[in-house]
Order: sequence, then structure tokens, then C-alpha cells
Amino acid sequence: MSDKKLIAVIGATGAQGGGLVRAILADPNAQFRVRGITRNPESENALALIALGAEMVSADLDDVASLTAAFDGCYGAYCVTNFWEHFSPEKEIQQAQNLAKAAKAAGISHAIWSTLDDTRKSIPLDDDRMPTLMDHYKVPHFDAKGASDHFFTDEGVPTTFLLTSFYWDNLIAFGMEPQRGEDGKLVFTLPTGDTKMPAIAAEDIGKCAFGVFAAGDKYIGQTVGISGAHVSGPEMAAALSETLGEPVTHFAVPFDMYRGFGFPGAGDLGNMFQFYHDFNDDFRASRSTELARQLNPNLQDFQAFLSKNGSRIPRH
Repeated sequence: MSDKKLIAVIGATGAQGGGLVRAILADPNAQFRVRGITRNPESENALALIALGAEMVSADLDDVASLTAAFDGCYGAYCVTNFWEHFSPEKEIQQAQNLAKAAKAAGISHAIWSTLDDTRKSIPLDDDRMPTLMDHYKVPHFDAKGASDHFFTDEGVPTTFLLTSFYWDNLIAFGMEPQRGEDGKLVFTLPTGDTKMPAIAAEDIGKCAFGVFAAGDKYIGQTVGISGAHVSGPEMAAALSETLGEPVTHFAVPFDMYRGFGFPGAGDLGNMFQFYHDFNDDFRASRSTELARQLNPNLQDFQAFLSKNGSRIPRH
């Protein structure tokens, strides 16, 4: 049996987890072994990771026993939840608690919890500058994660709290790519005004997480905020124009209008973008490009991301 430390990665076939699995497997120093955790270890994505050298096991975020078994024998665990699978903050909070309980039961020495801000600390529920959603939240997919941080500390799990940023990959797979208007010209809709937004390539979140594990206990007990760059809507539109080879105009859609677009989660995302805007200084200060680059020397800025992935952005 190898004496290399074993890292368990929740959501191994997803954006963040997949980036970490690949970072571990690509490490020239081979510091760790990796156990990918997914609901279906026989999926196409899981089989691709197995082919690269990953171990893959099945577990369910709703089942503490399955998570504990998946964590058994592991030094580290990367813990992440996916609000967009179910749109339920209560479910996400329960899943986070399950992860913390399983990490404690399995004796995990270093967990990374992929979290976000509890926006209610900045804008209380009775503050009508932003609508309250689902009776208890301002930005449900943020608040549920931030409100779950304490589970890991309550259980006494040695944890690094990883504050992530907006994925540039949303331009590829989340419907945020530029859209063609009635005049045939491309419009990039981003309701952040002219403020700059911390953002990152999803794979770089995994690479930064690898850097946290590789640093040993340096970041245990700390909140580590990362971004690939802080960019504005107009700056992103200009970069997209260059990459796509035709003009792209930024439309700073009003928050209320965005919330009214009607797609699932529009209210949540509209509030998120307003939070980015209204608390821009604090939000940016908590997400460091410099620290991210220390953790991941190959960190991509937006132009580097587009150079690598521009051809994958849908064209309509």
C-alpha cells in the first residue's frame, strides 16, 4: 500500500472536484493519491478519471454512512455541494452537515469546505434594498453555504474554508454567453454596472485547493478567498469581442429586470449580482488574485481562459 496521503474529492466529476482530481493526478511530485466520490462511478466522466489513475467510489450527500465509508482511510477531503441540482438551501445545509459529520467520523485530518458568503450578515432580511427569497434568504446559494461553515468547526474537523468566485465557465455551460439581439449583434448581459467582479476558471479552483492541501496545515482554520482576476462587464465584453472576432456589447441590466427574467434561479442570481455591486469593496477584498497565484502558479486570467476555451462558448 502506498504511503502517499489519500485525498477524497466530493463531486469529482464536477467543475471544482474534477479540477482538483486532475491537479492531484498531474502533480509531478505525486504527493497524494486521490479517491473521487460521485453518485455514479461508472459515468463517462468518472471512467475518464479512472483512466487517468483516480480511484472512484460511490456516495450520496444525503447519506452520512455512505460519505463516512467513502472518507475512510483518507487524510484529506474536499467538500462541496451543488445548490443548482435541487434549488433548496435547506437541502444544501443538511448536505453540508452530513459532510462535516462524515469527516469527523472518518478522522479526516484536513478538510476543505468550498463555501460562500452568508450575505445576510451584510444585508439583513428586513433590509428592503434587496428582496428576501424563500422567506429566509437574500442569496440562497450563498447564504446556505456560509451558514454551514460552523458545522465543520462544531465537529472539530480541521478545515480550510475556501471562498470561491464567479466561474468564467458559466459562459460555456450555464447560459451566460453573449446573446444575439434583434439587430444581429452580440450582447453580453451582466448586471454589475461598471464594478469589477472577482471571477475564476473552475479548474483553477481545484488547482488552488491542491495548493492548500500541498501546504500541509498552513491554512487549517483559515478562510482562503481566491479569484483569477477582478474584471468588469465592459472589460469582459471587450475580451469576448477579441476572442469571438466580432463586437460584443455589455448590457448592465438593472437588478430588478434580471430578477424578473423568469428562468430558474433568476431571483437568486439577480440578488447575487446586486450583492457583488453593493458590497463590492468587501467582496473583492476577500478574494485575492495574489494568494490564488501563490497556491496555483498557473492561474489563468480572463484572457488566458478565453484563449483556452473561447471556441467552446456557444455562438447563436
